[in-house]
Amino acid sequence: MIQIKHILVPIDFSEYSRLAAVYARELAERFGATVHLLHVVHEPLIMGPDPDAGGAMVNMEDVRQSTELSLTEWANDHMGHDTKIERGVRVGAAYVEIVRYAREHDIDLIVLGSHGRTGLMHVLLGSVAERVIRKAPCPVMTVRPEGQQFVMP
Repeated sequence: MIQIKHILVPIDFSEYSRLAAVYARELAERFGATVHLLHVVHEPLIMGPDPDAGGAMVNMEDVRQSTELSLTEWANDHMGHDTKIERGVRVGAAYVEIVRYAREHDIDLIVLGSHGRTGLMHVLLGSVAERVIRKAPCPVMTVRPEGQQFVMP
């Protein structure tokens, strides 16, 4: 029998993340699992000067606190009150931190939104979903906006 106790949902605050969270929430209800919401701050974004601070370097602790607050608000808006939730914020390359978090927290399933890019956009931007699928220590479910929804017969 399949046991799912921990479900990881990488969150980038997009509609794609919201749709992935819907699937994760439903699965968590059915399996009695905990949903782990993870946001990864892309490293180059925090390394440069902050134009709002007159060119001063970005304070990493401020970024982390702001992101944690945003993630908490996002969870309150999208996850419901009955879902067991853990939140995490990491800094680095998204796919590396997602896979690392999955290993460190014994994640049983990763549910992530996919933009579904193809062709030149895929070549230029790469695919976090594709890299996570290749490196993850557990099964990965990708959710695209035009995918099937949970519907009871």
